[in-house]
Amino acid sequence: MARARVTRIALGSLGLLLLVLMGVTGWVLESDGVAVIETTTPEGEVRSTHVWYARDDTGLWLEAGTPTNGWFVDVGQNPIVTLVLPESSERYRALVAEGDAAHAHLRALLREKYGFRDWWVGSLLVDSADSIAVRLDPIRP
Repeated sequence: MARARVTRIALGSLGLLLLVLMGVTGWVLESDGVAVIETTTPEGEVRSTHVWYARDDTGLWLEAGTPTNGWFVDVGQNPIVTLVLPESSERYRALVAEGDAAHAHLRALLREKYGFRDWWVGSLLVDSADSIAVRLDPIRP
């Protein structure tokens, strides 16, 4: 009886811990500073994906965690995207920024902007060592 009770308490504690971790992760990913990138799939459908973004004196930057991210695959087929920010929605041409310097620059921008949240994602969820820096160039009418 006592062993069964200890097992139930341990399982309940583990379940509670998992719920807390899921809640923190949800907050980390979606709470603030999130944009929506709208890309066009190879089938011609619009894909809307929540992304983190950073801004510097050259413009806007995004990070593709892997080359298989859906929105990044779409950009390979059609680099024209719409980025929906809290204050605006604009069309851009997405350009892969090659090289270690671009990657390091983007990672520094994201660390500065997102702080603990960037640490949480990079430490617990995604290895950003091989992520891809994407610069967005505005399309002017």
